[in-house]
Amino acid sequence: MYKKQTTYLMILFLIPLLIALGVIPFRDRSYMVISIFIAVLSFVPIFFTFERGKTNTRKMVMLAVMIAMSVVGRFIFAALPGFKPVTAIVVITAMFFGAEAGFLVGALSALLSNFYFGQGPWTPFQMFSWGMIGFIAGLPYISEQLKSRRLLLILYGIFAGIVFSLLMDIWTVMALDGTFHFSRYVATVALSLPFMAVYAVSNVIFLLLTIKPIGEKLERIRVKYGM
Repeated sequence: MYKKQTTYLMILFLIPLLIALGVIPFRDRSYMVISIFIAVLSFVPIFFTFERGKTNTRKMVMLAVMIAMSVVGRFIFAALPGFKPVTAIVVITAMFFGAEAGFLVGALSALLSNFYFGQGPWTPFQMFSWGMIGFIAGLPYISEQLKSRRLLLILYGIFAGIVFSLLMDIWTVMALDGTFHFSRYVATVALSLPFMAVYAVSNVIFLLLTIKPIGEKLERIRVKYGM
């Protein structure tokens, strides 16, 4: 229980605090340092979940594979803004390996793929946004519901698209002068509605296309090796 509380504290409090420090006191000048700190903190909950040596190695290999798939998928669909398989891969990882794994895959997918798409002060927000989508999907009750009910999986894909857009719009507003204005945020959200729709639709499409082939393989591996 202590370890679980510690991991939740890191993900839900410490990482957002780091992002806020990067935006307000440092004025986005230290975004790479913040991004690296988030990456390091993302690993800590995973290490807390390790119990047996062989399982540790196998789980890390599987998570590395999922991160690689997510990054490559973002590369392949680079020509289609907002239409990416990243969220689907993050959610599926979380469903079968847990909330901590979902956050790690989401955060590192953003950081690593941005070495191609471009690092910037938006990177910590992307890391947290994709990470939280994975974290929520991996919570025990939610993950079981997503596995057993296809409609809920579709709804979660829509939810993930909305959440990602809303969180990134916070960065858009604060990037202007380091402050948050609700009226400005509402205007930004209104302007971003078409992008939000694309995010949501692409999430649903990729989830429906990948949940069976990838999910079945992950479940077999998880059961076989006791992950």
